[in-house]
Amino acid sequence: MDEELLRDIKKLAAERGTTLTALIEDAVREVLARRRPGPPESNLNFTTFGVKGLRPGIDLDDSAGLLDLMERPDDAD
Repeated sequence: MDEELLRDIKKLAAERGTTLTALIEDAVREVLARRRPGPPESNLNFTTFGVKGLRPGIDLDDSAGLLDLMERPDDAD
């Protein structure tokens, strides 16, 4: 193992109050967890009432805009 890397992880283990082995085990677990496939993405279906689809100007990816819209009084449309 690279001497500088070993020195850095020993220092980190000491700072965290853990062993070098425990720190390495945690790092390996983290790497392995990233390799596991996540749950399959599902398509979301939004139920709308009245007109089909979203109101004009609604962008579901704009959370700030959605929050502004939801906080607006009903008669402000």
